[in-house]
Amino acid sequence: MFAANRGWRPALLAPVLLLPVLGLVMLSQVVLSQAQAHAETPVRVVVIGLVHDHARGLFGTLPANTNVQLVGIAEPNTQLAARYEQQFHLDHKLFFTDAEKMLTDVHPDAALIYTSIVDHRKAVELAARHGVSSMVEKPLATNVADALAIQKASQQHHVHVLVNYETTWYSSNAEAIRYAKDGKLGDLRRIVVHDGHQGPKEINVGPEFFNWLTDPVKNGAGAMFDFGCYGADLATVLMHGQAPQSVTAVALTDKPDIYPRVDDDATIIVRYAKTQAVIQPSWNWPFSRKDLEVYGATGYAITEAADRVRTRFSGDKAESEGPAPPIVGAENNSLDYLAAVMRGKLKPENDLTSLDTNITVVRILAAARESAKTGRTVHLKPLPK
Repeated sequence: MFAANRGWRPALLAPVLLLPVLGLVMLSQVVLSQAQAHAETPVRVVVIGLVHDHARGLFGTLPANTNVQLVGIAEPNTQLAARYEQQFHLDHKLFFTDAEKMLTDVHPDAALIYTSIVDHRKAVELAARHGVSSMVEKPLATNVADALAIQKASQQHHVHVLVNYETTWYSSNAEAIRYAKDGKLGDLRRIVVHDGHQGPKEINVGPEFFNWLTDPVKNGAGAMFDFGCYGADLATVLMHGQAPQSVTAVALTDKPDIYPRVDDDATIIVRYAKTQAVIQPSWNWPFSRKDLEVYGATGYAITEAADRVRTRFSGDKAESEGPAPPIVGAENNSLDYLAAVMRGKLKPENDLTSLDTNITVVRILAAARESAKTGRTVHLKPLPK
């Protein structure tokens, strides 16, 4: 039949016959790409220090995470290490008493640091000399000199340094920040942050954690540093990374029998050109809380716990309340975020975990500590270049 049709040309049919073949090739490439993505080599991580109780939460989630692989744990306190080994059923071969030897022997990609805050600098510098990136628990440092030394190590050895806050992974905070970024709140006027709990002793933290958490040198202060860092972090991101003009703070010790050397309650007022942040860290709340209020010229967003937000905008007759949309992808937990950064898929810049943000956080906290001590407002000067 086709031969009788003089207008038919075999060459004209070839592209038509090739379409299914091309489709199969493209489909195969997509499937292969997806398989490669799922088969990415895990980021090899080590843990330096176990004296921070947040390590317990880490070992509750790390074994199930396919983006990272635990290859070592360094903790000189062998009794503490043994408790972790038993509680979390960890391989004894993972444990080292010396971090330098661990880094030399296992050659990890990144270190998760769970030391006291004052030891962050030493741990980060050690890891950096081995070409290893770090993620520390909040805050970055106890003083500005250590924060800048950490930045220098990061730059000199071309490694990442990230800071992990529980509240970074709250969908409620992500939603409030998005409202501000998208201009739905108008020019920001006031930021209010409440963070804390009943107190370290009252919630039964471990003895190793309690010992340094209530030490003004090892922790930087008491509740002011332990929980004030959350608010300073959020405020810095909401203010697009700019440093404030001044910081004024009051610190109290309402329970001197428990916390004789540090504050257990503080109020920090952070002043920007047209915005004021009020940060209220405390070990005296009747319950645990971490919430954020952002007020602008045309609306407000108030977070409730990790996943709910209340909003009201100009023209609304009433407040709206509901669940915040979940954070999708690598930015919803610290381990996936770390892996994405190490693979070059995310760039930590002016976000809640980034080094530049957290140097400003330490500057705010150091100024608050000085203000509370002297009774004077501290005006921040530009950092030396």
